[in-house]
Amino acid sequence: MITVTFFRSGSFSGYEFSGHSDYAESGSDIVCAAVSSAAYLTANYITDSYGIDADVTVEDGYMKLTVNNAEASILIEGLYRHMLQLEEQYEKEIKVKITEV
Repeated sequence: MITVTFFRSGSFSGYEFSGHSDYAESGSDIVCAAVSSAAYLTANYITDSYGIDADVTVEDGYMKLTVNNAEASILIEGLYRHMLQLEEQYEKEIKVKITEV
């Protein structure tokens, strides 16, 4: 299962993705592809398109981003809403949580 944790202190300040969906074989897993694509898209928008300084860690089956910026918070909130929709469709493969920091 992929666990997606969003960090919030009033506004969103980051996210952490961990695990694998095991929906299908590696390379054919549409759940993993959807989640990974959204996580990387958000991180790239924040760091490359907006030039916002963020702490990003990426490993196999893991991504964590933390940031303190209002514009980034809006993008992270969009990712949060997207993940909630994916969680509804793939409730056995994705779990979304919020951690107050």
